[in-house]
Amino acid sequence: MTEFMLANQMLIRPSVFLVVILFMGIWEVRHPRKMLTQPKGFRWINNLLFTIFNGLLLPFTLPILAVSSAYFAQQHQWGLFNLLNIPEPIECLLSMLLLDCLIYWQHRIFHLVPWLWRLHRVHHADQDIDITTGSRFHFIEIWLSMWIKIGAIIIFGVSPIAVLLFEIILNARAMFNHSNVYLRLKVDALLRKWIVTPDMHRVHHSVYPQETNSNYGFCLSIWDCWFNSYKEQPKDGHHDMQIGLSQFRQSKEQSIWKMLTQPFRGK
Repeated sequence: MTEFMLANQMLIRPSVFLVVILFMGIWEVRHPRKMLTQPKGFRWINNLLFTIFNGLLLPFTLPILAVSSAYFAQQHQWGLFNLLNIPEPIECLLSMLLLDCLIYWQHRIFHLVPWLWRLHRVHHADQDIDITTGSRFHFIEIWLSMWIKIGAIIIFGVSPIAVLLFEIILNARAMFNHSNVYLRLKVDALLRKWIVTPDMHRVHHSVYPQETNSNYGFCLSIWDCWFNSYKEQPKDGHHDMQIGLSQFRQSKEQSIWKMLTQPFRGK
């Protein structure tokens, strides 16, 4: 199974993406959590084209990507897990926990450091939050994030299959976390003890800075609880809360060109 997944990753990744976005898209239409404020078609087209643009450009600007760096570390026996030689299932589990914790802290730092926030705020400038918001990031942020991930993979000696599984799960979870779907409150309360739910992450996209600077987790919710960044609910409630950033409120800011230039405009 491991060899099959690694050999067919170029087919598996887009297939999982399409299945998840189709499933979550239908769920959003049938059971929305919050009324959208912007035309969905315009946002979807621009957000998805932005995602495609980033996906096509990234391989041309980096000499190596995440899975390739894991192969490189494995071949040279670099990194902690390659030295420990622990069973693959345990290594996969530990690796995904470490990478998820890394994503939490990376996300938090991108909020704290002003020039990194200028990049990350492209993601927060979306005035609605749904599945397409989950992959709406400026290319420079994605590029920097990939180098951070590559560094961690080499330092810890994360296996190629663990990297592949993590990236598939992370992308699927990002779409789930950003989705505009209704979950029963009891279900949400149960799930968020361990994983980030749409209601939990929606707080993070609030227009209020004190709410934006909370709930940084992408997959596991435990990091926010452990590192004192958890906020349970938005103060205005999910139906009335305002999403986005105060400096980018015009509808034209949702176009690809405006998203590309947002880090270099305004304060």
